[in-house]
Amino acid sequence: MPQSRALAGALAVALTATAGIVAAKAADEVIIGLEIPLSPPGDPTAGQLIRRGGELAVEYVNTKMGGVAGGKKIALAVEDSQGRTEAGIAGYRRLATEEHAVGVTGFFHSSVNIAVNEVANEIGVPTIATQASAAEITAKHYDIAFRTHAIDPIRVEAFREFVKKKGFKRIAMVAETTDYGIGISDEMEQQTKAAGDKVELMKVTFDHATTDLTPQLLQVKAFKPDLVINIAVGQPLDLMIDQATTLGILPQTAMLISYDAPARPQYWKLHPQDGNGIYFIAYYSPKEKLSDLGDWLVKTYEEKYKEPPIYSSLNGFGDVMILAQAVDQAKSTDPKAVVKALETGTFKSWAAAPVTFPAAKGVYWHNWSPPILVIHYTKPNEDWRQAEVVLEHVGTAPQ
Repeated sequence: MPQSRALAGALAVALTATAGIVAAKAADEVIIGLEIPLSPPGDPTAGQLIRRGGELAVEYVNTKMGGVAGGKKIALAVEDSQGRTEAGIAGYRRLATEEHAVGVTGFFHSSVNIAVNEVANEIGVPTIATQASAAEITAKHYDIAFRTHAIDPIRVEAFREFVKKKGFKRIAMVAETTDYGIGISDEMEQQTKAAGDKVELMKVTFDHATTDLTPQLLQVKAFKPDLVINIAVGQPLDLMIDQATTLGILPQTAMLISYDAPARPQYWKLHPQDGNGIYFIAYYSPKEKLSDLGDWLVKTYEEKYKEPPIYSSLNGFGDVMILAQAVDQAKSTDPKAVVKALETGTFKSWAAAPVTFPAAKGVYWHNWSPPILVIHYTKPNEDWRQAEVVLEHVGTAPQ
């Protein structure tokens, strides 16, 4: 979706050195691939959070479940996608052909997931998108493509419901030119037009690698919106908050951030002065009921990391758990059998509701989505777990 320099430095040392290494390689182990961003231009904090969840899933399967497919233990093989399609494809090939992973999950950047699925459709090892929302990931109805995350049309439905609830009329979208940014902003334009919403939209785009959003934000300021939608990931997201404040757009104008980065522990360290008043999308609230697996994860995570888990870790845990259950239900490590189990099975994840992957219409193919929340910070250093939940949207996929 700048990270704190201390955390980024720790990630670079602790994680990049281990990317691509299987935790353990006993002959009878089932390998699950984890393709995550661990270095720029990807979002390394997201990668670390997803990895934490995946590692705890391994612990749960090997201790609480007693393994899979007759007692085989599972292990992770990790690849750093770097948020780049070339690295993502190379990593997937290593996981599928050298590590013999039964499935690959952890995908955070939509562009990486889309590119990988073209290769996966040939090789046959399934993918599960953990936090990648672009519609194209599942739009082609590839047998190998699955997702447990909010898809663009549902996310935009939540945007529009929020806009109507707050009475916003002039909306500026500032979107990065990635599959994520363009996918969401285009979907917003299409849904708004189709529904006849009485709002005026402005779209301004920028390259993800930019270090200065002043030109785009000056256009936004001249437009005089009553809402800015921040459709950026990682460093540009934080840059937009800071520069919008410097230019006097914030805090006078509301800003909605398109994913849950403000729930991360370092948010208030990065934005001690300008972080208040922000609205942001989230997919989980500690106030909601979890499954028994989710309860175990929250307790174990807090004991280990001394902080509550956020959605990235929850879904990283859930997707590894789903692949492990698919192997168990298939009673096989053959990727074709795992794909069949994913298509026909019902799985337990962190959420109270069971997970299934229906052969639904259009982009909803093989997709399970959590509810989408809009959360509002109303005071500095507010705990996201206690912040105001402005909206909860549950999208419905056509069958």
